[in-house]
Amino acid sequence: MRIRIVDAFTDRPFAGNPAGVLLLDAFPEDDWLQKVAMEVNHAETAFAHRLDTGGEADWALRWFTPVAEVAMCGHATLATAHVLHSTGAHEGPVRFATRSGVLVATPREDGSLTLDFPTAPLTPVEVPDGVAQALGAEPLAAFDTGPNVGDLLIELADEKTVHALTPDHKALGAYSERGIIATARAEDPTRGYDFVSRCFFPNVGIDEDPVTGSAHTALAPFWSERLGRAELTGLQASPRSGRVRTELRGDRTLLSGSAVTVIEGELIA
Repeated sequence: MRIRIVDAFTDRPFAGNPAGVLLLDAFPEDDWLQKVAMEVNHAETAFAHRLDTGGEADWALRWFTPVAEVAMCGHATLATAHVLHSTGAHEGPVRFATRSGVLVATPREDGSLTLDFPTAPLTPVEVPDGVAQALGAEPLAAFDTGPNVGDLLIELADEKTVHALTPDHKALGAYSERGIIATARAEDPTRGYDFVSRCFFPNVGIDEDPVTGSAHTALAPFWSERLGRAELTGLQASPRSGRVRTELRGDRTLLSGSAVTVIEGELIA
């Protein structure tokens, strides 16, 4: 079967967030899916198969990190939609049946894709004791992002602080189900982005995720409220880096970006 590595939330190879993508006839045993994801060893590997026509979704979709299945993943959904459209396996909007409900990916005229995801509910919480030491910076505020995302969102003083983080990844695992989203307002919006973030997910085997679509379902409402605009662009300031265009629509958040296939091969196991 064909396996592809796709860089998501970028328009050039070797940037953004790489994801493995496999189109299957049906889902095999979970153990096999997990072993493939471990072998691919990217933040997520996506597995999809076509569903019968006439239902609420066109394709079933699951996502695995090297160590666990996850409930939601933006970049691997974008990567899967890119593969479906670039190979001719699907035309027009594609509806994915997932653990987070039906997620829709719609192609845009500029070649990018827009994902329709549920907006993460944000609940203010006290900054946990020890998180400043584990993160390496003093938080301004902390928010729980709900069960689908499963992160603790931390607001930091400025963009420079976000870029300079050198966290203790093992220690961060104590503060949320998946990990930590660290964010700050952009210092200079004329650079083409409104806020910055970095994401650390030690509990699912990812010390730092290059670009995290699911995190932006929390970042979009957080920054839209503070900046007074529904449409924003976020820069995820990982070493690979990538940009996510967001549009807040109440209980739904639109995430837009491009993707590039960089590797295509045959999985023989």
